[in-house]
Amino acid sequence: MISSLQSALDKFPTVSLMSQPTPIARLTRLEQACGAQARGIRIFVKRDDLGDTGGGGNKLRKLSFLLGEALATNVDTIIAMGGMQSNHARLTAAACARLGLSCELLLADLVPKHETDYRENGNVLLDRILGATLTFVPAGSDTMGIANARAQTLSASGRKAMVIPTGGSSPLGTLGYVGCAQEILDYEAANGIEFGHIVVPNGSSATHAGLTAGLQIAGRRGKIVRAYSVLHDQPTTLAKTVQLVEDALALLGASDTPFDATSDVIVDGNYRGDGYGLPTTAMIEAVQRLARTEGLLLDPVYSGKAFSGLLNDIETGRFGTNTDVLFVMTGGTPGLFAYRSAFAPDTAN
Repeated sequence: MISSLQSALDKFPTVSLMSQPTPIARLTRLEQACGAQARGIRIFVKRDDLGDTGGGGNKLRKLSFLLGEALATNVDTIIAMGGMQSNHARLTAAACARLGLSCELLLADLVPKHETDYRENGNVLLDRILGATLTFVPAGSDTMGIANARAQTLSASGRKAMVIPTGGSSPLGTLGYVGCAQEILDYEAANGIEFGHIVVPNGSSATHAGLTAGLQIAGRRGKIVRAYSVLHDQPTTLAKTVQLVEDALALLGASDTPFDATSDVIVDGNYRGDGYGLPTTAMIEAVQRLARTEGLLLDPVYSGKAFSGLLNDIETGRFGTNTDVLFVMTGGTPGLFAYRSAFAPDTAN
């Protein structure tokens, strides 16, 4: 077992893309509004939506490791992929601009939304402003195959490209949230608190997996991290998360860390709705409730759906009583501008 979580992470080259640790704040007005205080539940948020690059968001933690490796190996071009309104794509474009790397984005048509707002506003607009080269990929295409072929073409012309998978969710990218786990542990120690639940949205799984791996290494076993899947169905999300936990532990030289996939990972698939990126009534209500009680903005694809699950589980007693809950805000606020039809249908195009 590794002797120090931070010393293990320090062995990997990184770049600085956001101020760390990100702040943690308590949501007292929300607690009152949703009945949490009556149950003795305190709700906190970790502001990973903040950041120094590209508008902020959780992908910056992953990109810190991925682009650190890119610079260390003399990569000059990054090829990233995601859905049309991908937060990962936007932040990759921003980080590449900051570091002087060329950026090519493959944006897949994953969501059956055809409004101009969705296809040209939000993250797509910011991708263009940030100077990335955009390629729109039809639904059902082998996006990774297209990315690898493009990397080979660049190599033949004397360039060196790195292909980053959807969401930056590789074993190396996962280490960004191992570091976040250490921040949470440090906050607990400094404030005399122990979170009974750490809640996250799970899209491409690395945020959930990194937190879980970090807590496992620190000896905090059990179903502490609870995720709500927003991209894939529950079985697929669970399998992907478990694999990334195991890969991250191996990468850190901590494969001997006790880990049980059936008892240490929990994924709830009940709040995804009809599919990835498709609005739900519960998501809209959750975004509005947090905005109108605390002045904080959730994104409609990831955090909004996960927060709707958190609120429902509090109100129905699933979290029990007398516990502290930490929600990790993963960012993605630009996506709200792409979903005008969901929040203001009378004005939508």
